[in-house]
Amino acid sequence: MPDALTLLTTRRSVKPIEMTGPAPSAADIDTILTIASRVPDHGKLTPWRFILFEGEARTKAGEIIAEAFQADRPDATADQVAFERNRLARAPLVVAVVSRAAAHAKIPEWEQVLSAGAATMNLVTAAHALGYAANWITEWYAYDPRILRAMGLSEHERIAGFVHIGMPARPPEDRPRPELSQIVTRFGA
Repeated sequence: MPDALTLLTTRRSVKPIEMTGPAPSAADIDTILTIASRVPDHGKLTPWRFILFEGEARTKAGEIIAEAFQADRPDATADQVAFERNRLARAPLVVAVVSRAAAHAKIPEWEQVLSAGAATMNLVTAAHALGYAANWITEWYAYDPRILRAMGLSEHERIAGFVHIGMPARPPEDRPRPELSQIVTRFGA
């Protein structure tokens, strides 16, 4: 396993279409989700949960996505519908991180949302630590109420992200990163 600083400086998102199998093993999935769960969580509310899309479940969920897409776009081509149907089948495993943030007497909802984001980032980092490629995506279907209901989300739940996980088909290329001088200020300076 790489040391922590190397791990963090080499993490790179890989497009789902640039992933291949195998999917993480059951043991690796447990490790990834255990690490994803170890995030700041003021009040111990666990304001997030995970939905796994594995094997044929990816295609089944894709049918739901394609159906909603086609309902909104009756003139869509067969290729466009097929593309939507394949959304969650592009990678061997997809993990939806569901934010369960809700009003609370002591814990601001914003802190709960940030905790779900932290869980999502830990999930991505854990996958990378185990040698997998990962990509955190929230595309149109993450916001469609019909799809969210069909995936079992309740009224107050939202998708923090769909994390696609697989093996990189080729070494990922890095992208330009911001210069610290462009994003850092010092108060009082």
